[in-house]
Amino acid sequence: MIGSAWGNHQNAGKSGIWPLILTFQVANQSAAGIRMEGQTLAKPVSVGIAGLGTVGTGVLKVIERNGEVLAKRAGRPLEIIAVSARSRSKDRGVDISHLQWEDDAVELARRPDIDVFVELIGGEDGPAKAAVAAAIESGKDVVTANKAMLAVHGQQLAEAIEKKGQALKFEAAVAGGIPVVKALSESLAANRINCLMGILNGTCNYILTRMESTGLSYEEIFREANELGYLEADPTLDVGGYDASHKLALLASIAFGSQVDIRNVEQEGIERISIEDIEQARDMGYRVKLLCVARQSEQGLEQRTQPCLVPANSPLGQIQNATNIVVIEGDASGPIYLRGAGAGEGPTASAVIGDIIDIARGNRTSTFGQPATSLKVTKPSPSQAPVPYYIRLLLKDRPGALAKIAGALGDAGVSINRMRQYGHDDLEAPVIIVTHGTTRRKLNRALSGICSTGVAIQDPVAIRIEEFHAH
Repeated sequence: MIGSAWGNHQNAGKSGIWPLILTFQVANQSAAGIRMEGQTLAKPVSVGIAGLGTVGTGVLKVIERNGEVLAKRAGRPLEIIAVSARSRSKDRGVDISHLQWEDDAVELARRPDIDVFVELIGGEDGPAKAAVAAAIESGKDVVTANKAMLAVHGQQLAEAIEKKGQALKFEAAVAGGIPVVKALSESLAANRINCLMGILNGTCNYILTRMESTGLSYEEIFREANELGYLEADPTLDVGGYDASHKLALLASIAFGSQVDIRNVEQEGIERISIEDIEQARDMGYRVKLLCVARQSEQGLEQRTQPCLVPANSPLGQIQNATNIVVIEGDASGPIYLRGAGAGEGPTASAVIGDIIDIARGNRTSTFGQPATSLKVTKPSPSQAPVPYYIRLLLKDRPGALAKIAGALGDAGVSINRMRQYGHDDLEAPVIIVTHGTTRRKLNRALSGICSTGVAIQDPVAIRIEEFHAH
């Protein structure tokens, strides 16, 4: 009869506090491993976790709840040896009294009794990067949820850890519980990827969805999201498009064999999206989404994060609230759709533990799907294909204003598909224009011309219309 219990282990930590470990009560245990229902499990994989926020405590809870089944799937028990965080006394809803404590994450990373170092601190530099570098130097495998650090330092860290023969895994850094990193690097490895696109920031999608469903302004829903704890400590990481761009850069590296370089991602946030844009888009059969797109062409690698109008009945248009979606087009597989929870304690902890299990099984695939030294430096390329744009203008209500706008567009080579004036008064005239297909370069020239006419009260808002054709 095999049972499970949290208890003592022969390798007690240096402070004398027993680590948190799932042990099996069996009749036969030897140095070769733990025998369980006819299966011999290898020695436990020992783990140190730096950062006990939402995700870190989620990892502890899932391992405590599902420890026995995790051990069967990994072929060895997962043993949490020690942790590190800002506050030792904070109530996290999970018992950490069994665990070794390190005040310094770097010291945790260097502990000789740690096999896998899990970094859940966050931030592109500072303690997170220092601790990961220390873990690599000490010959540890590393699991992280830190998309910002990898988007800036990923190439350097991948080369360093692969030289050591260890693994750097980051499934939890992109799209929460959706296994998109594994899908790209393993399941779809036979494919030449034609295009990758998705909705990768749940906070922005929540704001845009709530604006449509409630009719409230961006500012009102932003405050609501902040009160619910959906926004980062620095909200611009979400609404400014930074978070989504970091994730896109990581996925593009795997999909196209390129070195990660966040500077090559064209980025625009949702701060200027108004309730008028949401309503006008709905009337035309579209929804506004913060869309991430990566596409390889002869000119280079296109990577962009920006608000787009997408058809309301498309897979992208139907994504609501904080859900994420990734669409991958492979030359052999065709379009693959992955959708699910993009954040949260459970989904992200699931991704972290999945990476730990991979390491426990001995699966040490290259960080970005191929050896880091073989990743190529790619030339950034803006979108070349002409597409229609939605333009919102606020004009002075005087004779000849619309003629000047049409002239500015015409001078830049941008033609008008349709135009609508709505809700004007004696001083101001709101105008919506939808263009025929045009390039961003021509559109930028037109927008500059509009600003110089003297009839625009504020800078125009232009949103790309992405028709979404998955073949």
